[in-house]
Amino acid sequence: MSDKQPKKKIPQMTISRLARYLNCLSLLPEEYDKEISSKELAARIDLKPTQVRQDFHHFGGFGQAGYRYKVEDLIIGLERILGLDNLQNMIIVGVGHLGQAVANYRKFERLGLNLVGLFDINPRLIGLTIRDIRVRDIDDIPEVIKEHKVSIGIITTPADVAQETANLMVINGIKAIWNFSPKNISAPHNVVIQNEHLSVGLMTLSYKLKTATEEYNTK
Repeated sequence: MSDKQPKKKIPQMTISRLARYLNCLSLLPEEYDKEISSKELAARIDLKPTQVRQDFHHFGGFGQAGYRYKVEDLIIGLERILGLDNLQNMIIVGVGHLGQAVANYRKFERLGLNLVGLFDINPRLIGLTIRDIRVRDIDDIPEVIKEHKVSIGIITTPADVAQETANLMVINGIKAIWNFSPKNISAPHNVVIQNEHLSVGLMTLSYKLKTATEEYNTK
C-alpha cells in the first residue's frame, strides 16, 4: 500500500468519494472488521467496483490487485490522504441554533479536529458554555487564533456578516474556512473555502422527491 500524495492534480469528485469511503469504513459492522472487497465497499455507497479501484489507483491501490482490502490499512491510508492524521485546531463564529448544533457534533475529534473557541456578538450568548468552551466576544478572535495556532474557521453567522467574518479570520491567519451561511464568501487563493448551503441540499431533496413521485404516478 502507498498513501504518498500523487504529484498530479486529483479531481475534486475523487476526493469527495474518498471521504465517503472513509465514512463507510468507520461504520462497518463487526463482520467487516478486517477485510472488505471493492465490490462490497462500492455496494454500500451505490458505486461501481471499478470506480472504487480507479480512485484507489491514484494513491497506489492500497494493496494487490485481485485481493480484498485490509480495512485498518484503508482507514489509515485514507486518513493520511485527507489530512486527518494531523490534529487541527478550529473555531466557530456565530453561536445561534446552527452554531450550537455544529459545536455539539461529537465526531470532530475522530476527524482530527479540535474545537478551541466559540464567538458571537450577542450579549445573551457570550459567557454561555458549550462542551466546556465559553462563548467569547468576537474581539477575542485574534488572541485565540494566535494562542492555539488555529487553522480552521467555521462560519455560522447570518449572511450579511459572513464575508466580514471571513475577512477577520483570514487577517488573523486562518487557512481554511467552512462556511454555513447562506451567502458564498471569498478569500485569497491560499485560503481554502468550503461553502455549505443547507438550503441547496433541501431544494435538491425536494426535486428528487418530486421526480420520484411523478415517476411512481406514471406507472
